Amino acid sequence: MHWSVLLIFAVIVVGLAEGRLPEAYPGHVWPVYGAVGLLAAVVFFASLLAHELAHAVLARRNGVEVDDIVLWLLGGAARLKAEAPTPAAELRIAGVGPLVSLVLGAFFALAAWLLDMASAPGLAVEVLAWLAAINILLAVFNVIPAAPLDGGRLLRALLWWRTGDRLRATEGATAAGRAFGWFLMVVGLLLFARGDVAGGLWLAMIGWFLATAATVEGQQAHLRGLLTGIPVRHAMTPDPVTAPVGLTVADFLAGPRYRYRHSAFPVTGDGSALVGLITLEAARKVPEERRHAVTVEQIMLPLSQVTVVGADDSLADLLPRIEPGPEHRVLVLDEDRLVGIVSASDVSRTVTWLMTTTARGRGDRRGA
Repeated sequence: MHWSVLLIFAVIVVGLAEGRLPEAYPGHVWPVYGAVGLLAAVVFFASLLAHELAHAVLARRNGVEVDDIVLWLLGGAARLKAEAPTPAAELRIAGVGPLVSLVLGAFFALAAWLLDMASAPGLAVEVLAWLAAINILLAVFNVIPAAPLDGGRLLRALLWWRTGDRLRATEGATAAGRAFGWFLMVVGLLLFARGDVAGGLWLAMIGWFLATAATVEGQQAHLRGLLTGIPVRHAMTPDPVTAPVGLTVADFLAGPRYRYRHSAFPVTGDGSALVGLITLEAARKVPEERRHAVTVEQIMLPLSQVTVVGADDSLADLLPRIEPGPEHRVLVLDEDRLVGIVSASDVSRTVTWLMTTTARGRGDRRGA
């Protein structure tokens, strides 16, 4: 859960407690409105989590592993470790989220109607009506055919099915996402100029986010296309220096083989078995007076929290899982033997080499 969730959570609570609820059913004290608004915000984020969980569950059922789900200011995202294997799988994974939101919206609408028929307290009916509307709005907004929205994924699945080219399909969906993002920014600025400051800025911010995210997604798609067919072993740093589990932090920081070359090192246990990853940053955080008593094993990232791939795995499939920072180094195995380590800079170097080679090849062809 990103810290920005607190901001939108507060906006929902205050907006309901000081706006919609008192206007619809005046006469209650503020703590009552606040408690009802707080409950509505909690249920809304549970609905948002259900939307993303639907993506994650269906992704796993279609053979796509899921890293995590992140809730933040503008909604949520289920981060997948790889892309869908087929257009049909892409369609199912992308479509299930809006479908869940639509079903939840219908459920809350039915509950509001039933409570209203039963003469239940008005605040309960109003909150259920709001939850119905916000979930239906979430479903409708998400099916707009523009990346990175779910509708962009649906558009990509359709284009992929029609053309047979996933890269071209992604380019089409991201182009639609950029266009839609710029459209929202222009509309937001017009609203701002006409006096709707809050609404205009909010719409412009959403448009900016969509345009930026679509651009990044398009760039990543281009890189994946460039790296297709390239195995991880071509990008890795081979035969990395390792640290044994029993090594003290003091010896680790003082050892010349650890001090100059890299910022992260694989950690090995008995029989050279890979057990984790240690970073210089983590070691330097240990107080100097304790470094002779603390071992590498005590402060390392366990293997369960480290990305591990095979030497012959596709570098294009690894790309979405590469992140900057020494704690995000990828360890490369050949069967059970550690053979390399990969960082974001290794991938960038490989991409630069491929682009240079491609450009040189084109120049040679023009010269011929």
